[in-house]
Amino acid sequence: MTGNRTHMIEDFLASAGWAGADHATLAEDASFRRYERVTRGAERAVLMDAPPDREDVAPFLLIARALRENGYSAPAILAEDPAHGFLLLEDFGDDTFTRLLDSGVAAAGLYRLAIDLLVDIHSRNPAQIIPQGIATYDDDLFMTEVGLFLDWYLPAVLPDGLMVDAAQEFRSIWLRLLPGMRNVPDTLVLRDFHVDNLIHLKGREGVAACGLLDFQDAVKGPVTYDVISLLEDARRDVPDDLATRMRERYLSDFPQQDPAEFERSCAILGAQRHCKVLGIFTRLRDRDGKNGYLRHVPRLWRLLERAAGHPAMTELRAWLDEHVPADRRIVPPDRKAS
Repeated sequence: MTGNRTHMIEDFLASAGWAGADHATLAEDASFRRYERVTRGAERAVLMDAPPDREDVAPFLLIARALRENGYSAPAILAEDPAHGFLLLEDFGDDTFTRLLDSGVAAAGLYRLAIDLLVDIHSRNPAQIIPQGIATYDDDLFMTEVGLFLDWYLPAVLPDGLMVDAAQEFRSIWLRLLPGMRNVPDTLVLRDFHVDNLIHLKGREGVAACGLLDFQDAVKGPVTYDVISLLEDARRDVPDDLATRMRERYLSDFPQQDPAEFERSCAILGAQRHCKVLGIFTRLRDRDGKNGYLRHVPRLWRLLERAAGHPAMTELRAWLDEHVPADRRIVPPDRKAS
């Protein structure tokens, strides 16, 4: 961070009534955003620093307000300077679901709360919960995301690269899968709905006890997306029996939903998401110098192989077997060191 931006932060905090507040850096984010906890006596808040040439805080503001208007626990906006990329947010504390799980808190209760929140959101009329101006998870976005697998991950693990015809067939397979993904209702999709971005809020009742973070990429899209994001987590093993119970809990609230179509959509979105994240985690290292995410590659391949085992995924499974054999389903070697 440049000295000039440091001065801009101090000016922003002063204008918000937080002059002289103490700062402490919070966890690294897989983006260009930075977060600091600011304290003033017993008061605490969170500073989001999103350089406007790299990030836009407008989507965060739009979604946060829509969530709060519907009774959900997005952080309150205490002060904002969108032109310079600064937000001062309500501090939800440190009880992320990840931290609670790591400390031994029973997983079932936390995952039930997260699933119940999704049920509540997905039960709303889409016109009520989806704010005007939000992007749609359309076919172009879907294909751009899955293309990250071709653009970043495969070049890092295939010494001889991938033939143009094979890359085109990969894209064609996904285009044929798209209709099966959409045989479920649309809703507000938070997109990064996993335990790192959920915080347990003591003193709040029902689904309001689930604090929400990192939702600025939200879109209008299939209800299955966030279910998969939660239960097929790129960063954490979710026991199979727990994931099954949570899917059953979700479906029990939507008896009109065809379970077979739901599972097909889950398989397609799951495989797409795991391909995308393999690309993103490789890009984070090769472009952004963030190496830590690649430790999750073995889990991502386990999840991708399982999703590709669904009967709807026969073509994708055959393509992977032909072009990415088992000995290439690896953590990408560091090309700078080779």
